[in-house]
Amino acid sequence: MTEPQSEFLRAATERGFLHQCTDIQALDALAAKEVVTAYIGFDATADSLHAGSLVPIMLLRLLQRCGHRPLVLMGGGTTKVGDPSGKDAQRQLLGEADIAANIAGIRGIFEKFLTFGDGPADAVMVNNADWLDKLSYIDFLRDYGRHFSVNRMLGFDSIRLRLEREQPLSFLEFNYMVLQSYDFLELSRRHGCRLQMGGSDQWGNIVSGADLARRVDRSELFGLTTPLLETAGGAKMGKTASGAVWLNADRLPPYDYWQYWRNTHDADVGRFLRLFTDLPLEEIGHLEALRGVELNDAKKILAHEATTLCHGEAAALVAAETARKTFEEGAIGDALPSTDIPRTELEAGIPAYELLRRLGLAASNGEARRLIKGGGGRINDIPITAEKALVTLTDINPQGVVKLSAGKKRHALVRPV
Repeated sequence: MTEPQSEFLRAATERGFLHQCTDIQALDALAAKEVVTAYIGFDATADSLHAGSLVPIMLLRLLQRCGHRPLVLMGGGTTKVGDPSGKDAQRQLLGEADIAANIAGIRGIFEKFLTFGDGPADAVMVNNADWLDKLSYIDFLRDYGRHFSVNRMLGFDSIRLRLEREQPLSFLEFNYMVLQSYDFLELSRRHGCRLQMGGSDQWGNIVSGADLARRVDRSELFGLTTPLLETAGGAKMGKTASGAVWLNADRLPPYDYWQYWRNTHDADVGRFLRLFTDLPLEEIGHLEALRGVELNDAKKILAHEATTLCHGEAAALVAAETARKTFEEGAIGDALPSTDIPRTELEAGIPAYELLRRLGLAASNGEARRLIKGGGGRINDIPITAEKALVTLTDINPQGVVKLSAGKKRHALVRPV
């Protein structure tokens, strides 16, 4: 394809968001002449999203910055079914109350990245339970199920890969593609939505939705997918050794979020600046050209910009200052994550490996033991030499806390209460 004429597709291409598109020339022409409403769906499987969801969130943000209308679809209905894409087993099924609580926890995230309102390009949030919960099963099968070929569905990656791995696929999950396709049809009818976006693992679901709208309403809808991201080190985006990089501050402190971006692999700096910040491409080109120690400045800018978007500039500045004090001065920064521990527990003594796990510095006691054996566990910056070492009241430092560390970059505090 020649260079896109629409600002949105040109920016999406330049920043690395574009993987596949159903009819890119037609979508480009549409986006160049009118406001396009586009949606991405998010199932409510937890009360927070994590950094693995940032690519679609930032794509919606880019869409809005280019003058188009983002539509956030919360999967209050589809969460009850479970998306089989990229999964080896069926997700845990959640009840109505859990799903409602999760949606409430997620809602605030989007308000940080998007502008909601009644304007032509203002974001809208909807819940597919509004229509899926009301479906009559026989009527739905008759009116819409007849447009789906099981043979074709079995060929899409979300289904095929699960079967090839010989992992069970329930009939409930098999229906997910049909329901997501119906979502696209409903959103086109209710909100004039013309474009569905998502990760490349959603391609089959997206194409099926566009096809359903063509068959039922004779509407021309479009699909666009983004590449699935792994870090240069091979890790899944948004995952660390100690767990998910959550976007809600009550799940992961802003300091730890800042540190996640500060610890970006050298090879990922330019790519992440394009995807996860609003910085101009010219400035990003300068930053990714830095080498050696100077590249750390680019990582700090990435951490600042990403944390500012998610938690606000004040939190980003506090995190940066805490990091400076911790690493450059050896002091204890105010924003280091901390956990209150009863003094009675410390009087008896708590195994250091257990505290490393409780503070989120290790995913399990076994991982914490291995960390200590490898020389990476520290108490008040002093290496832990014994695997069964105890943390007691005598370890409280002059600042009135106990500092535990996993390696040189991850720290947390115990505050006796």
